[in-house]
Amino acid sequence: MGSSVIVDMASFEDEVIRKSFDQPVLVDFFAQWCGPCKMLKPMLEKLAQEYEFTLAKVDIDQNPDLANIHKVEGVPDVRVVVNGQMMPGFVGVLPEEQIRQLLAQLNLSSTLEAGLAELQAAQAAEHWAEVDRLVAKLMEHYPQDGRVLMAVAQGLLRHQRPEDAAQFLAAVPEHDKDVYRQAQALRSLLEIQPLPAGDTTDQDAVYMQAVRQAIANQPEPAMDTLLSLVQGDRTFRNDAARKTLILIFDLLGDAHPLTHTYRRKLMSALY
Repeated sequence: MGSSVIVDMASFEDEVIRKSFDQPVLVDFFAQWCGPCKMLKPMLEKLAQEYEFTLAKVDIDQNPDLANIHKVEGVPDVRVVVNGQMMPGFVGVLPEEQIRQLLAQLNLSSTLEAGLAELQAAQAAEHWAEVDRLVAKLMEHYPQDGRVLMAVAQGLLRHQRPEDAAQFLAAVPEHDKDVYRQAQALRSLLEIQPLPAGDTTDQDAVYMQAVRQAIANQPEPAMDTLLSLVQGDRTFRNDAARKTLILIFDLLGDAHPLTHTYRRKLMSALY
């Protein structure tokens, strides 16, 4: 985990030059009036929590001499300092993935990505005690990351605590677009309720079983059941089976192979 500091002329030598011999320093030349700077700032601060680098923030209006010395012509202007040497980074706002690629070129790796990979391996092996331990560790360090919040919610669902899980799903930030879409899909699945006792049918019982399987991260049997319901009766619960399949697609994500497979199957069933 790195750090984020505000730097001026007096502290530049210690916080940037000297520190760069221990770890890379990203110098963010910014201005308070700069809209793109405000977009970039939270992204860089978030990455500084994941990677071992120092983010040094320099307000060019408060420190014009520093801006002149380093020939800053427009902001945001991000420079990279390694072993006392300042190198170009990028000017303007880059997508987060491109900034991660820059960090990879500096031989830096994300502790969050490593933790999530470890969590995924424990989930695949069904080592649930280890999963709970890893989730707690990630939550301690990254309490606002959408992927971590999703992992917490899924853990709570394993422990039969849907109301608590829904609170964490609601906290997934909207700017994490893919994870936010997954969280919204899981929230919608949790909101599906069985019909009143007097109105239930065998079909409804089968449907609710599929919903429970989807919530329990068993998407394939859930989608098989829902696809059969679509093929058998589109009027059931106002086309509920098709709508629920789409929620599962959103939960899995567009890149998941099951999404591709069952989206084709659904199109064949409909047309």
